[in-house]
Amino acid sequence: MKTILMMAITVDGKIAKHTTHAADWTSKADKKIFVTETKKAGAIIMGLTTYETIGRPLPGRLNVVMDFEPDTNKNIPDLLEFTNSQPRELLDELKNRGFEAVIIGGGATINGLFLKLGLLDELWLTVEPKLFGEGLPLFAKADVDLDLKLLETRQLDDNVLQLRYKINK
Repeated sequence: MKTILMMAITVDGKIAKHTTHAADWTSKADKKIFVTETKKAGAIIMGLTTYETIGRPLPGRLNVVMDFEPDTNKNIPDLLEFTNSQPRELLDELKNRGFEAVIIGGGATINGLFLKLGLLDELWLTVEPKLFGEGLPLFAKADVDLDLKLLETRQLDDNVLQLRYKINK
């Protein structure tokens, strides 16, 4: 199963100004490709803070929310699942359910966790024409030194690029 980290970032590498900052700063082009690609994969994994920032499950794909103490009473079959499964175990569960790809959709802690454990195959970064200066990095708590191979660049609109990298393992 292919595991893809898909995030919008500012030119200075931030994914948000703070933990409760909604992704309303990203372009229409980013939102469009995000919807298309996450629906194509069929599943997106995110942390509780990211889910709460979105405020609802994203339709048309399985939303898996990682939390230390998940409230499984909020689960909605085939749409929303809260879990405290470890990342590798979670990916195995999704593969066994027939998923061939999964999108990791944040936040910084979840991104860092999957990266540090060597579970990411690709990074898809939409570079937005913004600078935050201060803010959340793409990865938290992930002291790694990895080489990447550029697979593709896409110009999503006049000001927005998407970079797709393979992680060399």
